[in-house]
Amino acid sequence: MKNGNPTLEALLAECKPAVVGSWQSTGTLNKEVLGLAQDSRAVAPGFVFFAIKGTVVDGHDYIAKAIESGAVAVVCERLPEQVQEDITYIRASDSSMLMGYMASAFYGHPSQELQLVGITGTNGKTTTVTLLYRLFRQLGYKTGLLSTIENRIDTQVVASTHTTGDALELNALLRRMVDEGCEYAFMEVSSHAVVQNRIAGLQFKGGIFSNITRDHLDYHKTFDAYIKAKKLFFDRLPATAFALVNTDDRNGEVMLQNTEALCRTYSLRSPADFNVKVLENTLEGLLLEIDGTEVNMRLVGRFNAYNLAAIYACAILLGMEKNEVLCAMSRLTEAPGRFETLKSTAGNKLGIVDYAHTPDALQNVLSTINSMRDHLREVICVLGCGGNRDSGKRPVMAQIAADLSDRLIITTDNPRFEEPQAIIDQMLTGLSPTQRAKTLCITDRREAIRTACALAGDGDVVLVAGKGHENYQEIKGVKHHFDDREVLAECLPAVWNNAPKSDE
Repeated sequence: MKNGNPTLEALLAECKPAVVGSWQSTGTLNKEVLGLAQDSRAVAPGFVFFAIKGTVVDGHDYIAKAIESGAVAVVCERLPEQVQEDITYIRASDSSMLMGYMASAFYGHPSQELQLVGITGTNGKTTTVTLLYRLFRQLGYKTGLLSTIENRIDTQVVASTHTTGDALELNALLRRMVDEGCEYAFMEVSSHAVVQNRIAGLQFKGGIFSNITRDHLDYHKTFDAYIKAKKLFFDRLPATAFALVNTDDRNGEVMLQNTEALCRTYSLRSPADFNVKVLENTLEGLLLEIDGTEVNMRLVGRFNAYNLAAIYACAILLGMEKNEVLCAMSRLTEAPGRFETLKSTAGNKLGIVDYAHTPDALQNVLSTINSMRDHLREVICVLGCGGNRDSGKRPVMAQIAADLSDRLIITTDNPRFEEPQAIIDQMLTGLSPTQRAKTLCITDRREAIRTACALAGDGDVVLVAGKGHENYQEIKGVKHHFDDREVLAECLPAVWNNAPKSDE
């Protein structure tokens, strides 16, 4: 609530029972609420504690600790064996869903005061939200950003820990955006966030679907479940919102099947509401035909043509003027760690860093490089796969890298709690004897990049894939500083072609 501290009763009155589900209270609802928390360590006197059962930890096990820290109320799905008379217990059918709606009410429904657009899909989310943020700032609007790389309240940077934060974090950030005068906000919406109700209670002006390929099957278990998680975001959009999908992906139309939102499409290959044609595609950029107008773009690759199509369509749906949008788009550069290129100061070698960590993303990047290179020169790919994630994509990614590059160096990504060599061995199972003959395995990522640069000849391309913007390696629960961009620049040595720029 924007004025004073609300009571439990007032917060619950602003939640939608039909969406939240049935709930019942034990104790009085006439209690002032000073804050909300789902982590018992963050509880302070006057707080409501939300007991949420996660994939690893069950918040119900920490109810007593939350009460010791001063919680005056507990939202849970099952009551503890012993209840305290001075504590109010609210038993909900889904405590994470109720937390989303109560968080929105507690912070004064900030998403209703913004034009909030969510972007979901396997690849392109970070690039799309980052470029939309930059575009709207160029158009003169104070704008918010919620992304994998960072969160921004106009020019102020706020650290990002997840692709999509929890409902408490999101509403607190959105409230700060509103208070700072932001009119628009663009956020990544992960499949995890949808099914875990992290975006429950938010009011979106629009939703964008980029594409869907294999990813996060360690969590969703099946590809069908992954698709349904993405679709659920569109199913919940209101009639006042727009749903914008890429119809060149066969699942684009699936996303629209049950939505009440205004349905719009974009495409590079087939008829759509917003059509974009690739006229030229070089390492210097793209020449696109957008809505009948030719525009030079500084971004590279067909995959970026899709991102730019989504950006243009979104801006038009938000009421922007065509020529102003196209002019501003022509000045946009890559998002950090997304096809960032640099040239060696000697030898004309080209280095590329890209976040490609899924089979489809890796194939897109390598296909783009191959479509534009001098085929007398070589492509050398440095690739690793993350630990404690979908292991099924490891041999697939290795095979793609071997098919589309002249030399492959398999190395460590973020092994997390797995043994690096075990991950590398799984990747190798995807390679034929011929492919193994052109493959090196170097566990140390820095040494792998250094070796790739040493092997590269005049005019060769070195692609370092998988980590992109990340500036760390996570090993046995510890994050060690490691930035592919820094290491590659040192090993070539080189200078960036499109150095990351401050947001105009």
